[in-house]
Amino acid sequence: MRKSTLTTRLSFALACVLSAFLWSCNTSKETDTVATESVFALSNLVAWCIVPFDVKERGPVERAQMLKELGITRLAYDWREKHIPEFDEEIETLKKNNIALQAFWLYSGPNPEDDPHLKIILDVLERQKVKTEIWCMVGSIDNLDQMTQQEKIEAHAKPIKYIAEKAAEIGCKVGLYNHGGWYGEPENQLALIDYLKMDNLGIVYNFHHAKEHIERFPTFFPKIQPYLLSLNLAGLQKGNPVKVVPIGQGDAEQEMMQIVQQSGYKGPIGIINEDTAPDAKVGLSMNIEGLQDVLVALEDSAALKTYRQHSSGSKKAAVASSKN
Repeated sequence: MRKSTLTTRLSFALACVLSAFLWSCNTSKETDTVATESVFALSNLVAWCIVPFDVKERGPVERAQMLKELGITRLAYDWREKHIPEFDEEIETLKKNNIALQAFWLYSGPNPEDDPHLKIILDVLERQKVKTEIWCMVGSIDNLDQMTQQEKIEAHAKPIKYIAEKAAEIGCKVGLYNHGGWYGEPENQLALIDYLKMDNLGIVYNFHHAKEHIERFPTFFPKIQPYLLSLNLAGLQKGNPVKVVPIGQGDAEQEMMQIVQQSGYKGPIGIINEDTAPDAKVGLSMNIEGLQDVLVALEDSAALKTYRQHSSGSKKAAVASSKN
């Protein structure tokens, strides 16, 4: 056998062995990733209600830094009129810090075509080339209590259709956001989705607006799950009235979270501050700590591991920084 032929065959064999080794390593990594996936993992959390609900009134840069310190890589943007001039800076800062803009809040009425806020939001998302979700609440519809169920569906469907069509033009989705009233009932939101039949329309479900839903949750959750864009957690203390408390301090959220855990839902999990603490970082931290307590009870070791890894990494970074 000629030397060149032998060399070629040896090189080919070595390449095959190396390829098999690399494939094995990659497969192992993929298997580890799948094995440690959990819907309640730190990487799946979305910070919500931290812009107007923050006594420190952090700006875009300070807010991004806070999220990085907490290990949160997604933000749903709640805003007020005074924040409009910061919209571009907010998005640009999130991009620089590798934080995803999970959603943009919108409250609109029966005539969204005349709503200047909708145009501002659509313009900034298009300008910044961001494809995200618009978490939308529709209100101010007159004489709702005098309408039949079908008339209520049609009255809400008209503005929702307009908003969803405009969002679709720039590659965005619209989430029907439960916030009490007729519009906030999951069964009514399902009726709207069925009536409109739009591909970019879904549901954002909030535990902190679920005071009247606790007993019905096991029944309707499987029905809304296929349309669920995000599930936002809170603690719920049963009583009359039901109280919203930090996660882990209620007596209803654990059972509701177990239903979610067992359902196969893999979408984002919102972690909120709204009624938790004046300082957004304190509020988020309280809910993250309470969430971990619930995860211990649910025996979700995969999710708990992600919080411990972040905590360990933060401590190491702090030690390294102090040495420098």
